[in-house]
Amino acid sequence: MFATRALRQAAQHAERTPSIKFVGKRTIPSSVDHTPQPHPASPTHTLPASFTSASSSHNTFSSYRDHAQQFGPLRKTIKADGSGVGGASGSQLGPVAPPKGVYFDRNELPARFHRAPISLDEIEALESGGAAAFA
Repeated sequence: MFATRALRQAAQHAERTPSIKFVGKRTIPSSVDHTPQPHPASPTHTLPASFTSASSSHNTFSSYRDHAQQFGPLRKTIKADGSGVGGASGSQLGPVAPPKGVYFDRNELPARFHRAPISLDEIEALESGGAAAFA
């Protein structure tokens, strides 16, 4: 019991040296090349043609992000006059209906895909941690 206390006190007063040693001075690079480069693990070692072609308006990620496609009714609210998102009210956008075969909620699916109801016995087994099943 006293040996542990002595070891703790010795460890607190000992000079601590970090295990990791950094080489050189920490500096921020003066210039960073932000030109698009293919991924090192790319099988072709080239960028996609749509990204490198002169006709492409998205030669940087920020220009792509500015023009990223917005799906759904919000796309109608982005106007060229600069009013931006929210330029139209929800009633002006019209109803939101999913395409055929797409469902917003599990309860809209056919009955075979609904959640199975849980019986009282199953609830009791869960609440007791399974101990009630063996009693």
